[in-house]
Amino acid sequence: MGQTLRDRLFLNGLAIILVGMGLAGFLFWQAAESLYLDNRKENMLAQAELTAASLQGQALPAVPADTYSQVSNVMPGIHTRVIGPEGAVIIGLPLVSSGTAVQMPPAEDNAIIPPEELLKRPEIQSALQGVPAAEIRSVLNGTRRVMYAAAPVMEPDGSISGIAYLAEPLPRGGLPSEFFLQLTVALLAAAALALAAGWFLSRRISHPVTEVISAAGQVSEGSLDSEVASNSGIRELDELGGAFNRMAASLKRSDRAQQAFVADVAHELRTPLTVIKGTVETLEDGAWDDVEGRGRLVSSMQNETDRLIRLVNDLLVLTRADAGMLKLNIQPVDLGRLVRQRCACFEPVAGQKKVTFEIETQGSSRVKGDSDRLAQVIDNLLDNALRYSPENGIISITIQSSDCGERVCSIHDEGPGIPAEHLARLFDRFYRVEASRSKRGGEAGLGLSIVRSLLAAQGGSITAESSRGKGTTLTFRLPALPD
Repeated sequence: MGQTLRDRLFLNGLAIILVGMGLAGFLFWQAAESLYLDNRKENMLAQAELTAASLQGQALPAVPADTYSQVSNVMPGIHTRVIGPEGAVIIGLPLVSSGTAVQMPPAEDNAIIPPEELLKRPEIQSALQGVPAAEIRSVLNGTRRVMYAAAPVMEPDGSISGIAYLAEPLPRGGLPSEFFLQLTVALLAAAALALAAGWFLSRRISHPVTEVISAAGQVSEGSLDSEVASNSGIRELDELGGAFNRMAASLKRSDRAQQAFVADVAHELRTPLTVIKGTVETLEDGAWDDVEGRGRLVSSMQNETDRLIRLVNDLLVLTRADAGMLKLNIQPVDLGRLVRQRCACFEPVAGQKKVTFEIETQGSSRVKGDSDRLAQVIDNLLDNALRYSPENGIISITIQSSDCGERVCSIHDEGPGIPAEHLARLFDRFYRVEASRSKRGGEAGLGLSIVRSLLAAQGGSITAESSRGKGTTLTFRLPALPD
């Protein structure tokens, strides 16, 4: 089983913090050591210059170069000697006689260094030139470091009678032990704060994700009322929570729409099936022998059968459109000519209500589409307009071009109109506006849904505008072809 998000965030964050702290501690240690050494170097040079100044004008001992040796420089404290111009120690503590060479103390690995070698040291070379200088040198096989400072002892005539030579052992770690202890305590405190901060941040980040996981599990089990908080203060997590809530709400709406759709389909199928079943039972009970009565029953059964076929065909069109499986023959279509042809087919029905078609085409009316499906769209819209147009009414059809490269076809009737609150759902399946448009027998409320699906499959769209008592205008758009 893999790590949890909280554990991974905590461990990764802690590792990053510790690595950063380690790097920062190392750089800080280097900077502090450099500052410490610079400070010690300045102090050593100042003390060497003070020592040299105190010896100015005084007669230095004329001791042979082979009579003194130095003590260990790794002992605590500052060790002071006076070196003669020939490289021999002429003042030092303690004074111990030795052979013909200057025996260096344990700080110099107990090496026997002749005076001429001592004079080659950079700090002494600089002091012999009249410039104080300091150097750091490793001793005892590199296990310790000693800082040396050399300053010239000047005579009144400007000559150099000797060199004040100071040595001080440096701390083993490069810095005093007190500083090392303080830095260690600070790092431990910072590590403890990093642990606490890492735990807090990992919990704050992982908790909303855990809520989303739990809510997603509930949704997968069918509970579509699950919601998660979206106020964590972290933008990405809040967006994740908001997206999940929107998804859950959308699934809930879809589920309700599906249930309503199934209920509507069942209702629409049940009515004609009930009529057909009742008719068959009536015929079986002896009505078939009634020559005059059976004709009416058979006609009713045929009408209901036709209604079933229309409903099934409409549902089949919608299902294929939803699945993107409509077979379309997209080609250039003269929309104006097609509208006139369909209006001509509806002339007999329009004549019965004394309704007149007025068609106006502004410019080219060439579009890209399937002529058969577009004929189905126009038929549905014309049938809709005729059904609710008053006697002696006019149905106005206008075709024009838009600035967006589309052909726009508007069909306006002079019917009772549709209240504004119903317009948003006008193209929903099985939706009827009973208050403004009476249901006609056999109509299932799928016509405008089919229109919208067919247009969408051909890259088009449809909108509706209406108000009570002023009629309704349905406008659809299709991709235009060049003139």
